Amino acid sequence: MTADPSLLPLGELTEALATRAVSAVEVLEACLTRIRAHDPAVHAFLRLTEERARKTAQESDARRAQGQARSPLDGVPLALKDIFCERGVETSCASKILMGYVPPYDATVVERLHAAGAVLVGKLNMDEFAMGSSTENSAFGPTRNPWDLSRTPGGSSGGSAAAVSARFVPGALGTDTGGSIRQPAALTGCVGLKPTYGRVSRYGVVAFASSLDQVGPFAQDVKGCAHLLSAIAGRDERDQTSSARAVPDYAKALGRGVSGLRIGIPPEFFGEGLEAEVEASVRACIAELQKQGAQIVPVSLPHAPFAIATYYVVATAEASSNLARFDGVRFGLRAQGAGSLGELYGRSRDQGFGAEVKRRIMLGTYALSSGYYDAYYLRAQKVRALIQRDFARAFAEVDCILTPTTPTTAFKLGEKSDNPLAMYLDDVYTVPVNLAGLPAMSLPCGLSKEGLPIGVQLIGKSFDEETLFAAAFAYERATTHHTRAPALG
Repeated sequence: MTADPSLLPLGELTEALATRAVSAVEVLEACLTRIRAHDPAVHAFLRLTEERARKTAQESDARRAQGQARSPLDGVPLALKDIFCERGVETSCASKILMGYVPPYDATVVERLHAAGAVLVGKLNMDEFAMGSSTENSAFGPTRNPWDLSRTPGGSSGGSAAAVSARFVPGALGTDTGGSIRQPAALTGCVGLKPTYGRVSRYGVVAFASSLDQVGPFAQDVKGCAHLLSAIAGRDERDQTSSARAVPDYAKALGRGVSGLRIGIPPEFFGEGLEAEVEASVRACIAELQKQGAQIVPVSLPHAPFAIATYYVVATAEASSNLARFDGVRFGLRAQGAGSLGELYGRSRDQGFGAEVKRRIMLGTYALSSGYYDAYYLRAQKVRALIQRDFARAFAEVDCILTPTTPTTAFKLGEKSDNPLAMYLDDVYTVPVNLAGLPAMSLPCGLSKEGLPIGVQLIGKSFDEETLFAAAFAYERATTHHTRAPALG
């Protein structure tokens, strides 16, 4: 075992804790030491909850000493994107308008991690209200990619991806509305999963676009993601969009292999804009899975090219509605000197929201306004139905679909800040999945000549995360991409 337990992938760490080869306190202190040494440069964390974490780790060690571990995650240090309500811990969504807001309750996924015995270390940076693909929209400054500090880790869950990639924590939670787990996972070389819509409760998660948002895990390895999803998935009476389907033990699916598995390859995801190095790594992944017995089947998703335009109507419309609650009255920032209620609303929102959030609120309000609803929002919903139909037809022929996660490797910080459309296109391969409500995973499949991570995306049938875990684990066992780490020193 490594001398530094913070470097253990989550899947291996659960085994080390189970055999008591290492203690929860030792792992936590190793993680905190690494955070103190390297996070000032990376800026993955917005705040740490060290004393609370130490107490939880001590309690975990006491349970394990008595043979009463609650779950494989008992004693594992984890961190949360700052979009999850956590009792007694400031939750800002990386926005000025929520600075100082301390929730009086836990999100359901936070409750479930506590119940599993996990050690929650702190809250992670993100694009403000999850709106962005680079974590540059945070009101508290950008997170940097641990592989190259001049580059973005992706977004909006950039802090979660960077924290796992840098080995600050073995696992983290993020949210994915249009690719916000999978895109940063690809750009930082870790595993990220967006579950089926409804697989995980959204209660206590600050809403961006309610029909698209989904909570999911990050880890250094596929097994770690499986443990995390098993812990947080399942029905929640406080979220009526959550599914009542039974939650399988996802770790049991890992050894199934891919022999006979039908994997669909859509040509629409291999066209203009895809970097040659990214395509080569993804093609190599396809060849490896075929070597292991998978059947490669061409499939078509003809309406996928319209997904970005569709998404930025649907998502902004829902954002306009959801963010109306932040008005300077009930919680968060309240502007001073307003002479009327309307002026208070206007000043508080103007001072509290950043430029990208304002842009999306205005776009969404316009799309929902009188005279434009049919032309934009209603039409977008019709195209969304066509995208869902494309996937249904494809899955009549195959068990899962494989694509690149992103068209490029991590771009430079500031490179796309003045061009929102270029930034939006970075999610071109991930957005269709959210519109269809399907599960999808990104996992490492190579490095570019510049030493930057490349990710491959596996898309599954509704509520068939098990197939994704089986295929991803088969590929992971045959390669070493997931073992590579950034050289932070």
